[in-house]
Amino acid sequence: MIEPLPADATLDEIRAGLAPLLAANAAFDGWGDIARDAAADAVGVDRDVALLAFPGGAVDMISAWFAYVDAAMLVALPPERLASMKIREKIAALVEARLEAVARDREALRRALAILAMPQNLAAATRLAWHAADVMWRAAGDTATDYNHYTKRTILAGVYGATVTVFLDDDSADYADTRAFLARRIDGIMTFEKAKARLLGRGQHRPSLSRFIGRLRYPAV
Repeated sequence: MIEPLPADATLDEIRAGLAPLLAANAAFDGWGDIARDAAADAVGVDRDVALLAFPGGAVDMISAWFAYVDAAMLVALPPERLASMKIREKIAALVEARLEAVARDREALRRALAILAMPQNLAAATRLAWHAADVMWRAAGDTATDYNHYTKRTILAGVYGATVTVFLDDDSADYADTRAFLARRIDGIMTFEKAKARLLGRGQHRPSLSRFIGRLRYPAV
């Protein structure tokens, strides 16, 4: 049963409350005025107020839905559940939880991705992909602040995007094909990370030209 939103709900609360309803309507009506108005009517929000809540139109509505998916993923995988998992298991579980959160709205997701693929929306699409990867890595306990912070999120955003592409057309039982595809991609990430760690470890023991020149200029006392 859909509960009406409070009469004094803020625009942020309205965006959050309408998000799942927008997706349900967008599957049939697209990410536009019809979907927004239907969602607003369902929870007793004035249509003009709903319009104010999404000044950026379809991209704002899609962004609100993705935020709802983030929240659903974190509810499905609270910190205490993730704590017992290895990093590979955490990432796989987080991606699968996101997919489960959108499974009933696959057509809405397909339409959303088509909108985000438009040239004028590429910046927003990049921002949303980065944010999704960042939320997953933070939930997995990542605290990196060096270049690893960026490489991890860039790689995961690519893996997630590729997995979604498979997911959209996956008719296998319990999305078995998507899960297998994801597992292979994560195996690839883990192999890459191990190789990178070995190379970096070796680099720490290599002679440094800058340190050598520095010693020539400023010899140790």
